Amino acid sequence: MKKTVFRKLKALKWTALLGCIFAGLLLMGADEPAVHVEAVDASSPRELEQQTQEAVVRDYLLAWQTLDHAMGANQTDLLDATFVGVAKEKLADAIREQQKAGIQTHYIDRSHDLKLVFYSPEGLSIQLLDTVEYDVQLVDHDKVQATQHVRTRYVAVLSPTEVRWKVRIFQAEAQ
Repeated sequence: MKKTVFRKLKALKWTALLGCIFAGLLLMGADEPAVHVEAVDASSPRELEQQTQEAVVRDYLLAWQTLDHAMGANQTDLLDATFVGVAKEKLADAIREQQKAGIQTHYIDRSHDLKLVFYSPEGLSIQLLDTVEYDVQLVDHDKVQATQHVRTRYVAVLSPTEVRWKVRIFQAEAQ
């Protein structure tokens, strides 16, 4: 009888542990934005392979995380991992302006509706449109001063580098 009770308690502990792990995984996933991807249509000059599409989407979403980290820490060097060219220059300018004002901003991704619209014939760039929803928090002296929900459309051009696709053009459409 004692062995049966011990087995039931052991099984109950494992069930509780697995439940906690599952709940933790759900909570971790709650911070991830919802993402919908529409692939390049057949009229594009180059076929987009599934592996390339997945890499572009992964690296573009990583760029949004990098944007949040760089703007939140006011560190332009953080942009190097995912941005190049004009996009990097404009974002670095925005960070320098924030530093002068003594503020930070945080970008909290909510959703991305991505449409891959053009893949260059030589495979050196891909253009996407992103109808994105995010929250922007303005932080002054470690205190959130304001939060604004934004829904807008971005045009982005990514280029392949040694190890990943990097955002070269990153432009919000005029509201």
